[in-house]
Amino acid sequence: MQLLEDRIRKDGIVKEGNVLKVDSFLNHQMDITLFQEMGKEWKRLYAEEKINKILTIEASGIGIAAVAAQYFDVPVVFAKKSQSINLDGSVYSAKIPSFTHQKVYDVIVSKKYLSPQDRVLIIDDFLANGCAIRGLVQILQEAGAQLCGVGIAIEKGFQDGGRELRSQGIRVESLAIIESMDAASGEIVFRH
Repeated sequence: MQLLEDRIRKDGIVKEGNVLKVDSFLNHQMDITLFQEMGKEWKRLYAEEKINKILTIEASGIGIAAVAAQYFDVPVVFAKKSQSINLDGSVYSAKIPSFTHQKVYDVIVSKKYLSPQDRVLIIDDFLANGCAIRGLVQILQEAGAQLCGVGIAIEKGFQDGGRELRSQGIRVESLAIIESMDAASGEIVFRH
């Protein structure tokens, strides 16, 4: 998606350790107009799938998923990274290591919000090693829900997550795939 690639080139900051900071428009301050264009593109890509729910993970995926959901006219369910007193009843859960936070989260989704009748699109901001997506897929399998695909804003194509998910037969549609990035020069190369 050219619009997203252009924005990454303009405002993304490459840091040591394969970190791409896009917090000025994607995952801290959010550019809703950009999110709308991303949502329209995922709707175009998954139009035939009869999706009735979008699933994401707390916290950075929520804004993107919520804006995208308006184009599918479906609710968003997000996996919580901690148990809260207002989450009653039984839950689906998965352990998900976080590259960014260097810790493992026990993520949970109430069983009230996922069922075998659901046709689900997973949406998230980044795909690198694929840990978050694999955890969400595990939750969908526990629920008996149908995974229709995965929508990713930015995929780090030089890491294994996307390749591994696709090799398992999971449809992954990433709007920008980074082939390489260099912290010293700030250069970002996209895959087309």
